[in-house]
Amino acid sequence: MIPVSEYMKTKLSAICYLTSSLMLATLLTACSSDQGDDLDQYMRDAAKDVQPKIQPLPEVKSYMALQYNADNMLVDPFRARKAVNKSSALQPNLNRPKEPMEAYPLESLKYVGMLSRSKLTYALVKTPDNAVQQVKVGNYVGQNFGRVTQITDSELILKETVQDDLSGDWIERESVMALQE
Repeated sequence: MIPVSEYMKTKLSAICYLTSSLMLATLLTACSSDQGDDLDQYMRDAAKDVQPKIQPLPEVKSYMALQYNADNMLVDPFRARKAVNKSSALQPNLNRPKEPMEAYPLESLKYVGMLSRSKLTYALVKTPDNAVQQVKVGNYVGQNFGRVTQITDSELILKETVQDDLSGDWIERESVMALQE
């Protein structure tokens, strides 16, 4: 039995070889030069009919140089700012002890309610760590020396003392924290 199966394998491989050779010959015959000439002619004709559409280049505008500080309204970024006026009447007290609500930026705090007790009004302020703190008029809130000036049922009004970017002087600005529901 062993010699018969070897014989069969040899026959099968010869048949496979013959079949693949015939298929290759058929493919080569199908791709003869007669059909290739038609394809080449079509490609040449297709390229003749195409008109390229190239848009003209945009007109180059002339460069106009501008002077940096023509009206003297801007501060020269390469010069040191004016020294802070230490004798200014408006200055925060830097020597006082900080209150707990001054550790948080004002933008991270939320005014969530109001509480009145024996002629005193307290604002309930929620901190970023979800703790609720009570503040009253006169307490400091935020990192810009903000002092509570008024508490209403809809908003908490503060007066902050900040340094002016251009002059370096201390100025006051009003900030409002609206009630968050």
